[in-house]
Amino acid sequence: MGSGQVTDWQGKNVTVAGLGVSGIPAAKVLRGLGAKVTVVNDGDDTRARAQAEELEALGIAVRLGDGATLPEGTELIVTTPGWKPDKPLFAAAEQAGVPVWGDVELAWRLRGPDAAPWLAVTGTNGKTTTVQMLASILQAAGLRTAAVGNIGVSLLDAVLGEEQYDVLAVELSSYQLHWAPSLRAHSAAVLNIAPDHLDWHGSMEAYAADKGRIYEGNRVACVYNVADKATEDLVREADVEEGCRAIGFTLGTPAPSQLGVVEGILVDRAFVENRQKNAQELAEVSDVNPPAPHNIANALAAAALARAYGVPPKAVRDGLRAFTPDAHRIAHVADVDGVAYVDDSKATNTHAAEASLAAYESIVWIAGGLAKGAVFEELVAKSAKRLRGAVLIGADRGLIREALARHAPEVPVVDLDRTDTGAMPAAVQEAQRLARPGDTVLLAPACASMDMFANYNQRGDAFAEAVRGLGAGA
Repeated sequence: MGSGQVTDWQGKNVTVAGLGVSGIPAAKVLRGLGAKVTVVNDGDDTRARAQAEELEALGIAVRLGDGATLPEGTELIVTTPGWKPDKPLFAAAEQAGVPVWGDVELAWRLRGPDAAPWLAVTGTNGKTTTVQMLASILQAAGLRTAAVGNIGVSLLDAVLGEEQYDVLAVELSSYQLHWAPSLRAHSAAVLNIAPDHLDWHGSMEAYAADKGRIYEGNRVACVYNVADKATEDLVREADVEEGCRAIGFTLGTPAPSQLGVVEGILVDRAFVENRQKNAQELAEVSDVNPPAPHNIANALAAAALARAYGVPPKAVRDGLRAFTPDAHRIAHVADVDGVAYVDDSKATNTHAAEASLAAYESIVWIAGGLAKGAVFEELVAKSAKRLRGAVLIGADRGLIREALARHAPEVPVVDLDRTDTGAMPAAVQEAQRLARPGDTVLLAPACASMDMFANYNQRGDAFAEAVRGLGAGA
């Protein structure tokens, strides 16, 4: 199981770790290729049993409630991204000399000889939006493409399905990159790096190193964020193919080999003739939806990857105009009594919340949830001057309350000592009480949602419903 393609899966003993979103398709694909597949799973509940039954009908062995033991004869482990690297199963694999791949690595190895190249995106925040913008730009250029990976079409489906692609826009998480040693993208971008998922990676250094793997072996461009030196450092450390270029994106005026913004216009000084003197206009800031600063940065990163692939300037503009963001990403819900209500439930960490808070002048901030090991001092210190008030909900709201007391003592804070789903209508009512005409009530929790909701979508829906309730009562 070296780094080359595995052509003969017949009879290979493969263990799939986890029944997750990627585990089940991986098990089915491997079984279809003739491998002897065993799925191991920590949980043993009703849902897991139903999934196990479905897989067993296909001739796949399933062990529930025992994710720690390495099945006898295992030649390869394919893991779902959620499994932490410190799991006993992986220690046992290392001892036995058994390689561990993620679903991305499996998809990469299963590509055919004429497979579509990958334009890959990672970063703490903005990955999904950037990949969707990129796919929209590639489509505008008449290319057959899809947004795949952590979103949309599964990578295994994209690689093995009937559909023929010219190029793929691939979103990759740090988890997926950790388990994808032989991935080599055409071009790749790291949008930003902020502390996140440290409980999984163990340290900030390990997290950044996994993000940086996306640049390994790039052929044309390593795209980095000029405002985030950590991303440029990763480019410097990467082992790339001869001729591959470092391309920066900036919200300021671009230097040669960068994309940036000049007087409201997105310009390219990287993929032009004589880049010392020339710049190519790509689009207007108003073509980006919504034109918040962090979203313009996403658009520039997407444009850089598209231009690295040879897409003409007009397609960048047309693709950005055609793009509509997903729900719960700085989505304007309603105006009530001169106050704007904005749902950015997707801001599940401090870095995303900081970008969201920077987009408005005067804010009543609804925040809180599961902190995932995050600290809130810097976020609150940077955003304090914009805060009219704060309403806190969720399990770890105390951490945000303490940061507010230290860095924004004059800001009124309502601590709703609640983690039930009914807390959201109460939070919106409190926010309405604190807000003045011209303010924005912003749900940007800076935390995960699972203490109170199934996911950030449900949290955003609850916020929007509560806001609509205000309008009805007005």
